[in-house]
Amino acid sequence: MRLSFTYDKKKVMQALRYHFISQPEIRILLIMIIVFDIIAAILYYLDKIRPEPFLLGSAIWFFFIISFWYLLPYNIYKRSATFKESFIITFQDKYVMLQNPNGFVEWNWNQFTKFIESPNFFHLYFSSKSFFLVPKDNMNDDFKYELRVLLNNKIKKS
Repeated sequence: MRLSFTYDKKKVMQALRYHFISQPEIRILLIMIIVFDIIAAILYYLDKIRPEPFLLGSAIWFFFIISFWYLLPYNIYKRSATFKESFIITFQDKYVMLQNPNGFVEWNWNQFTKFIESPNFFHLYFSSKSFFLVPKDNMNDDFKYELRVLLNNKIKKS
């Protein structure tokens, strides 16, 4: 199975957001911030506390959302040359080969720890923080199906 692709900035940004929000530590932190803010709002409404804790929780929540929804994905996209290149990826039974005009790399299937499918990409993870995005743009339905079967056979799905 062979696929030629380039990256679309808007879709990559969405995939990076998907990656960040799917991280357990970020979800736990987001839930803790929201719970703190709800409790602070209730206590403020009952005149048990001053408005500062509620405003602090709201400010933290706002900063958190801005950071993980806009700043971090934009910063990663801007710094990574990968998203500005074109690639050919080949899925074989024993390995995955990625080529571009500068060269190629081969990954054995055991180098991948998991994969996640998002609306526009397959995320192939090497570790919890290191992954490669394979866009679905140039894939027809049969290719997507065959790739899902291959990934499910070769990599654990998260």
